[in-house]
Amino acid sequence: MKNKMKLLVLGLLLATGLPACENGRKQETAGATETPAAQTPAANVPTFNADSAFAFVQKQVSFGPRVPNTAAHRQTGDYLINQLKTYGGKVQVQEFTAKAYNGKVLNLRNIMAQYNPEAGKRILLAAHWDTRHVADKDKQNPEKPIDGANDGGSGVAVLLEIARQLKANPLQGNVGVDLLLFDGEDYGQPDSSTDPYQPDSWCLGSQYWSKNLMPAGYTAQYGILLDMVGAKNSRFAREETSRVYAGDVVEKIWKTAHQIGYSDYFPFQDSPGITDDHTYVIQNTNIRMADIIAYDPTSEDGYFGPYHHRHTDNLEVIDRRTLKAVGQTVLHVVMTEQ
Repeated sequence: MKNKMKLLVLGLLLATGLPACENGRKQETAGATETPAAQTPAANVPTFNADSAFAFVQKQVSFGPRVPNTAAHRQTGDYLINQLKTYGGKVQVQEFTAKAYNGKVLNLRNIMAQYNPEAGKRILLAAHWDTRHVADKDKQNPEKPIDGANDGGSGVAVLLEIARQLKANPLQGNVGVDLLLFDGEDYGQPDSSTDPYQPDSWCLGSQYWSKNLMPAGYTAQYGILLDMVGAKNSRFAREETSRVYAGDVVEKIWKTAHQIGYSDYFPFQDSPGITDDHTYVIQNTNIRMADIIAYDPTSEDGYFGPYHHRHTDNLEVIDRRTLKAVGQTVLHVVMTEQ
């Protein structure tokens, strides 16, 4: 996915017949300064613990790069399954194989934990748990894998802390939450590759899950994807595919962030569309999904931070305040859903 911006992704999605915004135009509202009136957070929303989330990032990194077909990858997957069971989730594991762009067959696992599983109204929260197998943007050791503290580790850490909070503060009524960890997201073809272009080489886990739903017939009112949500000084813009296909979800998230004091992290700014796990969920299911992903137009990549697919994506880039801003916002959205 994230090694290359796919500005044509909207056209591909439009070809599927999914509804789009008026005239399918990109919104030109970058830098908007609108701010909703502050509101008092609902009393039933627990406090997201940033120290706990940081510890979850540390734990994942301690296994080593979570590259498919490695011992670290297998050990991390087992750890995630056990943690979600410990936190009271109804856990299901989807094992499958996928052929990578280089012909390698990858042994992969998508992991889902359901909370209040009998509820009819479901919210899907997702992240990817694998890490990049090469540091293809780094001038030093570009063939070696990265720690992926932010790219992979941070999104999973936020979901694990949400799982811990859901065990301590069970959901009530007809609202349930499903935490879905996608595998094989970051094993895509490098931009620098001289081999013929391989379409759909990124997001292997979400491609498989969206075509082979687990549980069978699964659907949700909406979904939220978390990707690269823990780096220092991160800002989260409203990604275009999310705006077009899940505009109301985007509005809900960003307004909530402003209402509870995290407007600095969630500015009313728009960013171009990219291919990420939400792309395939939108394309292959009836679930509208918004992507919370860091946006840095000042970086040399033009979109992602300077750590992206480099060895600097390690624990030093992670900031508890960023984890807190994202985690508390998503937890608030979930816990106040009617």
